[in-house]
Amino acid sequence: MPPILKISNLRKSYDGGFEALKGVSLEIEEGEIIALLGPNGAGKTTLISTVCGITTATAGSVTVGGHDIQTEYREARSMIGLVPQEIALEPFEKVINTVRFSRGLFGKSSKDEKLEQILRQLSLWDKKDSQIRELSGGMKRRVLIAKALAHEPRVLFLDEPTAGVDVELRKDMWDIVAGLKSDGVTIVLTTHYIEEAEAIADRIGVIAKGELLLVEDKAKLMARMGKKQLHVQLTEPIDALPASLKSEHVTLSEDGAELIYTYDTRGERTGITKLLAQVANEGLTLRDVVTRQSSLEDIFVDLVHEDKEAAA
Repeated sequence: MPPILKISNLRKSYDGGFEALKGVSLEIEEGEIIALLGPNGAGKTTLISTVCGITTATAGSVTVGGHDIQTEYREARSMIGLVPQEIALEPFEKVINTVRFSRGLFGKSSKDEKLEQILRQLSLWDKKDSQIRELSGGMKRRVLIAKALAHEPRVLFLDEPTAGVDVELRKDMWDIVAGLKSDGVTIVLTTHYIEEAEAIADRIGVIAKGELLLVEDKAKLMARMGKKQLHVQLTEPIDALPASLKSEHVTLSEDGAELIYTYDTRGERTGITKLLAQVANEGLTLRDVVTRQSSLEDIFVDLVHEDKEAAA
């Protein structure tokens, strides 16, 4: 089955020579969730805006469901729903009318049963007759999602959907996204929250300075690049590492109470048995041993750091 979204060598340049996108290529399968991580100015919003036809690409191509976004704009755009970062809603309009209007823009009939389904899915049905100005910030974001879903798109772009939303509402959003995925909707998410990508995405993309550094299955990325640390907690702190323990993989905590051993999860042997034997030979007594897996945040920071070093 061909990908539902195909981006090929997409470039976007502005007057003055600034390149916001530098040859981005990406294929997304139907029904998957992909999270795009990147610092401010990385090109995440420009990428979404270009795919959605808000910004015109300088070069490259994009197809949605096989429809080119330039030569078959209406067909391609009808398959896309967009939830922007900014909350731009008519404050005195009712929730249901706001969503109904968005549905009508795409030539869809104003079926009340479909509107009810969308509003119930987003826990907005009891607010259907409320004016937008009466809603909380979290509820307004739900209205943005309802507007984006009103014409029944197959690809949904969420540009920083939980920015400024409290933790509880953020987790509600994650549940909403999971529900959309179960309905077969393909979701492209940009976020600053590493835990958001880790919680809901199937694949992770890292973008920096207009370039897609990698796109990989979340679990494979964690396994390929993740590191584990063994924290050997001592009963008595020491002033310095014994000579037998000195290694690029072993460090001493600032308080001298922990030996920190970093190892590769892909290695055939971890070296932990040898380390513990050396600790015993040095006459050091263990209080506890704890292992920690590096998170996506650690991986993301490392990747962006490597990209900066390569550019230097």
